[in-house]
Amino acid sequence: MPLVDLDRFDFLYANRVKGMRSAATRDLMATLSRPGIISLAGGFPDTRLFGEEAFREISKNIAADSAQALQYGPTAGLEATKDVIADVMSAEGIHASQEDIFTTTGAQQGLDLVAKVFLDEGDAILCEGPTYAGALNAFAAYRPRVLHVPMDRAGIIPVAAREGLKKARKQGIHVKFIYTVPNFQNPAGVTMNGERRRELLQIAREFDLVIIEDNPYGMLRFEGEPLPSLSAIEKEEEGGVDRVVYLGTFSKIFAPGVRLGWVHAQPGILHKINVGKQGADLCSSNLAQMMITSYFQHADWRAYVKRLTSVYRERRNAMLDSLAEFMPKEVHWTHPEGGLFVWATMPSYLDATTMLPRAISRNVAYVPGEGFYAGSEGKNCMRLNFSFVEPEKIRRGIELLAEVIRDHMKLRSDLERGSQQGSRQEARRSSAVGSEG
Repeated sequence: MPLVDLDRFDFLYANRVKGMRSAATRDLMATLSRPGIISLAGGFPDTRLFGEEAFREISKNIAADSAQALQYGPTAGLEATKDVIADVMSAEGIHASQEDIFTTTGAQQGLDLVAKVFLDEGDAILCEGPTYAGALNAFAAYRPRVLHVPMDRAGIIPVAAREGLKKARKQGIHVKFIYTVPNFQNPAGVTMNGERRRELLQIAREFDLVIIEDNPYGMLRFEGEPLPSLSAIEKEEEGGVDRVVYLGTFSKIFAPGVRLGWVHAQPGILHKINVGKQGADLCSSNLAQMMITSYFQHADWRAYVKRLTSVYRERRNAMLDSLAEFMPKEVHWTHPEGGLFVWATMPSYLDATTMLPRAISRNVAYVPGEGFYAGSEGKNCMRLNFSFVEPEKIRRGIELLAEVIRDHMKLRSDLERGSQQGSRQEARRSSAVGSEG
């Protein structure tokens, strides 16, 4: 069979393809399956904790209605599933009614549908820097401008957000929405504090923007008190003026394999999303929805989430302790109160992408930081995941990674020393020539 020239049809591809790129975590998948690799890269929940018996019980429950499970369903989702979603949102302090909930094939589809509904080419979005790489990929097909706003330990910096929006307005750039992951942010692990949540809502009012609140990790809190969602604060302060579009998912509190998420928004937005989803996949899987409904109606799902957070807390602690023990003093990292990730920052002269092959050769992997920016920032940063690896492997992985970083720091130091010696020798030669003259 002849080889296919993959570039033969370049002249036929849509312009939007030029903005699309593969996610760094997806590109690493083949490497991470290699035996012996300690992967601190993927954002995987540990599905091994769910258990075979629970899965069998779900399968038995839905087998009695296999005809519906194997059939098409309504685009917005099954009513029983939306009732479950309302219960989950209630557990996070958000009052949600069934008519304001729309099921999606993972929260990732929710991001794509939001972009499809709101973005024209050349429009802009404002988001944290760094931000979730999957969101950048979902938005990229619609060719927007991405305005990154810096963060600190308390989340997005409101002053910088306001200044960025003012600058965009002066330049005639049409910003459509603010995208944020307020709880245990992916990739940085930081949580936006309550004051900044309220200020971000005020900024959205001032500039008449929508806020996309992406909350995959909110229930995975290890310490501290839960903070109200932007959606809940908005209802409390504005009496139901719905500019917050809330995205949720079962990937982190049940399993990513079911590919089920949801959008909570006002009816006008949901109507547009409904039309967009019909063109994408007609409906999300009835089988997946019925699995979710069966488990969340009949099992103690809160106990399962509590077990997850207990395990992840232990692994988070193992990572933070190992970083403190092994990393050079020039490396800094975040201290997440929950979620799945730690964000590490190396000296500015190091490049995490360039360093990755060396790390993989030493059997440890991470995600380079530049994949979490639309531009060229974050080169000296990396995202480290602790949810899928046992504590002893986390410790060994961080030890190996620290060795790789030290090697690169030493190489830089040796090069600088060599350069300085060369400069001094050249200066001596020049001085000697001058004396002879």
